[in-house]
Amino acid sequence: MATPTEDRIRNVSLRDRICFAPEAAALIKKGYRVGMSGFTGSGYPKLVPQALAEHILREHSRGGSFKISVMTGASTSSELDGALAMVDGIELRMPYNSDPTAREKINTGKMEYFDFHLGSVAQYVKSGFFGDLDVAIVEVTGITEDGRLIPSTSVGNNQAFIDCAREVILEVNHYQPMELEGMHDVFEPPMPPHRQPIMITRPADRIGSPYLTCPPEKIKAIVETDHPDRTTVFKDVDANSKAISRHILDFFEHEVKKGRLPANLLPLQSGVGNVANAVLYGLLDSDFKDLTVYTEVIQDGLLALIDAGKVDFASATAFSVSPEVVERFKQNVSAYKDKIILRPQSISNHVEVIKRLGVLAMNGCVEFDLYGNVNSTHVNGTRIINGIGGSGDFARNSFISIFTTPSIAGRNGGISCVVPMVSHVDHSEHDVDIVVTEQGLADLRGTSPKQRAIQIIDKCVHPSYRDQLKDYYQYALNSSPGKHTPHMLEEAFSWHLRFQRTGFMHKS
Repeated sequence: MATPTEDRIRNVSLRDRICFAPEAAALIKKGYRVGMSGFTGSGYPKLVPQALAEHILREHSRGGSFKISVMTGASTSSELDGALAMVDGIELRMPYNSDPTAREKINTGKMEYFDFHLGSVAQYVKSGFFGDLDVAIVEVTGITEDGRLIPSTSVGNNQAFIDCAREVILEVNHYQPMELEGMHDVFEPPMPPHRQPIMITRPADRIGSPYLTCPPEKIKAIVETDHPDRTTVFKDVDANSKAISRHILDFFEHEVKKGRLPANLLPLQSGVGNVANAVLYGLLDSDFKDLTVYTEVIQDGLLALIDAGKVDFASATAFSVSPEVVERFKQNVSAYKDKIILRPQSISNHVEVIKRLGVLAMNGCVEFDLYGNVNSTHVNGTRIINGIGGSGDFARNSFISIFTTPSIAGRNGGISCVVPMVSHVDHSEHDVDIVVTEQGLADLRGTSPKQRAIQIIDKCVHPSYRDQLKDYYQYALNSSPGKHTPHMLEEAFSWHLRFQRTGFMHKS
C-alpha cells in the first residue's frame, strides 16, 4: 500500500528532494527576488515563508539585515505576508496585499509597494522589469509520475514564476483534495511578437493543460505540509449589501427588457468582499438562470449559485471561500469538476478575453466622485488599503463596468463615500458605467459630467450629505472657470480634510 508521500509525490526521482521547511528556507539569500504562489488567501506556501521569517529574525538578532522582494498572485495570508513583514523581511512587495502588518509597513515607509493590474504581472516578470527572479515557492496538490505539478486552490502567476525562476521550491499540501487534479487549465500567453489570439469564446473553453510544468533540475526542495488555506470569513449580508444587490438586479432586469442583455445575462465578474458576495447571493432569489461566470475568484455566493443550478459554469484563478464552504467543497469536489475551471491570472484577467466575452464587471470601491471617478485603494489619497487588484483589468474592458460602495462609512456614518473629487484615481470616469450605493443606482453611460453629477447626487448620496454636495456642485457650477467639469479645486481637495469632520461650507 502506498504511503501518503507516495500518493502525493508520485515521481520517484523527486522524492530525494523532500526536506524540512528550514532547509528549504536556507536556499533563499539576502536580496533575492522571490515569486510565491497565492491568490486571495488560497494556494500560498504555508511553512517555508514562516521558516524564512525565523531565519531573518536570527540574522537581525546578530546585527545583520536581511530583506527580499516578494511577488505573488494577489493577497496571501499572515503566514506569508504577515510573518515576513513582522520581521521587516520584505524590501519590495507586489502586486496586491491585504495583510494588516504589511499594510502598516507600507504606509509608514518601511516597505516599498508596487500596486499593479493583476492581469499584467506575469508579463512584467517575464520581461525582467523587476530583475531576474531567483526563486519560486509554489504550493501544489501533488506531483504526477512524469513530474507534472497538480496545482492547488489557486493558479495565479505560478507558471510564470516557475518559468522565470532560477530555482524552485515546492510545498506539497496534503490538505488539498487530490480530486483537484483536472480542474485547472494552465496556459501562459507567449510574449510579443509571438502572440496569437486567445481562443476562449465561452467561459468553459479549455486552451491549456491541467498541470503546471517545471524542469526537474530546477526543483531544489520539496516540503510536505498539511495546512488549510487562511480563507475569508464573510460577514452576514447586511441591509446595505442587500439594497445594493437589489439595485444591480433591477438594473439587469431593465437591460434585458431593453434587449441590451440576453435573458441569462453575459458572463459575470465579481470582485472580492462582502458586498460582492451579497450581490452573488442576491441572484439566488432572482429569476435569472443558466448564468456563466468569468472572474478572478470563486466565492461563497458563487458556489451557492452552482449548487442551486443557477450557474452553469464558472472560470476563475482561485477559490476565496469561508472555512465552512471549504469543507463542503472538499466533500463534493468531483461534482464541481464539470462546473469550474481555474486558470492563470494572465488568462482570467486577460483584456482580450474580457472584451470578447462581454463580461459584466462588478467591483467595490472606497469612494467615487460626482463625475464618476473611482478610488479603490487609498484613504485620503496617501494611505494604501489593499490595492487595485483585478478591477482595472475588468473595468476598462467589460461590456458594463459597475462599482459599488455603501454611501457612508466610518464611525456613526461620519464619512461620505461620494465626494466632490476622489482623493486618488484608480478608475477614471471613462471606465465607469454604473455606480451604486444602498441609496440607489446611477447609470452614467452616455452622459456629460454635469449630467452625471446631478444623477449621482440624487440617486447615490446619503441624505445626510446630499445638501452639502448639492451646495458644492452649485457653487462649482457658478464659479468654476470651466463649465464642462465644474470644480473648485481648493474646496474639492479640502473636503477630505475638512468636511469629513466638520461639514462643508463654501466661501461666501
